[in-house]
Amino acid sequence: MKYDVISADGHVDLIWLPPDLFTRNASAAFKDRMPYVVDGPKGPEWTSSKGAKFGLVNGMGSAGREYVPGVIHRSDRMASTGLYDDGKKGIRRLTEPDLRLKDQDRDGVQAEVLYGILGASGRLNDPEASTEVLRIYNDWLHEFCKAAPDRLIGLANIPNHDMDVAVTEMMRNARRGVRGFDVANKPDMTPLWDPFWEPLWQAAHETGIPIHFHTIGGRSPDTSKMPHHVVRRVQAAHITHFQMHMSYMLMALIYSGAPERYPNLKIVIGEAGLGWIPYVLQHMDLEWEDQFKDLDLKMKPSEYWHRQFYATYQTDPVGIRLLDLLGEDNVMWGSDYPHPDGIWPDSQEFLDRELDSIGAETRRKITRDNAMKLYRLAN
Repeated sequence: MKYDVISADGHVDLIWLPPDLFTRNASAAFKDRMPYVVDGPKGPEWTSSKGAKFGLVNGMGSAGREYVPGVIHRSDRMASTGLYDDGKKGIRRLTEPDLRLKDQDRDGVQAEVLYGILGASGRLNDPEASTEVLRIYNDWLHEFCKAAPDRLIGLANIPNHDMDVAVTEMMRNARRGVRGFDVANKPDMTPLWDPFWEPLWQAAHETGIPIHFHTIGGRSPDTSKMPHHVVRRVQAAHITHFQMHMSYMLMALIYSGAPERYPNLKIVIGEAGLGWIPYVLQHMDLEWEDQFKDLDLKMKPSEYWHRQFYATYQTDPVGIRLLDLLGEDNVMWGSDYPHPDGIWPDSQEFLDRELDSIGAETRRKITRDNAMKLYRLAN
């Protein structure tokens, strides 16, 4: 495959999957605990027997919201391609390989790294059923990517409630050649400094397959009793802040000593943005030098970042100005297709504008070479 641009952050959302995928493929013990589709007041919607809500079939973003013209600019731009109209007709552009590839072509992209349905599986509030959901999804993803393995780079979805279960699912997917693990991330999960994670780090080290944590932000505040004008302020602060949640995860993981113990461990923080990372690395180095040299780190915290970590972004002109501190080998661009804060189908315009000041070799690393190396792609 001849690559010019690779998007290191694309999405497959549960609401765009075949409506009977989970009920059709679940084992007998779990069939009545799977997500399924019912008729709702605004059209078909995904739900579960325990009342979990996943959103409208083929709706907007990971939560399957209703698309309302004029509310979100980027969604309007995506809608102009017929994305949501097609969805209402049952045309699943995200999850039919030939249609997905056409949307890559529309954006000037030759391949995507595909994050999955971990947020939706968490809303089940049923860890055993969620494990079954992820198993079914990973099997579907494997077949989906086989249609174009050089262009559809699926990340196997890994639960985090039980490390034995997590490692079993990792190794099952590793044996069939998966190129990355997407690990469940939620606001109240076990902190990454906890020894709970040790089996996962070890498995990733031994397989050499990168682990991904996609940003989700912190817990959403309860706005049910707030007046509308206050709710909008809360929403603005929450949405603007959500990438900052990844800073604690980055610090906790490096301070855990896992990168020191497992030098073949590779970590990607997805859709994290870039601009905040140099400050966090500098401050970690400062605190380590000042008072935490008793930790089992043989290098500065920032040196583990440069050796083993990656961040993806879709638009971040401030971060691009800090590439000398970030490391041009540690950054990968992604369009975030088809989420409302993404830049599809205008990615090339954003890239030309934001990467105009850097050299051609550095641009190739960010938009192609780093992803090719990490995911073992051949040009």
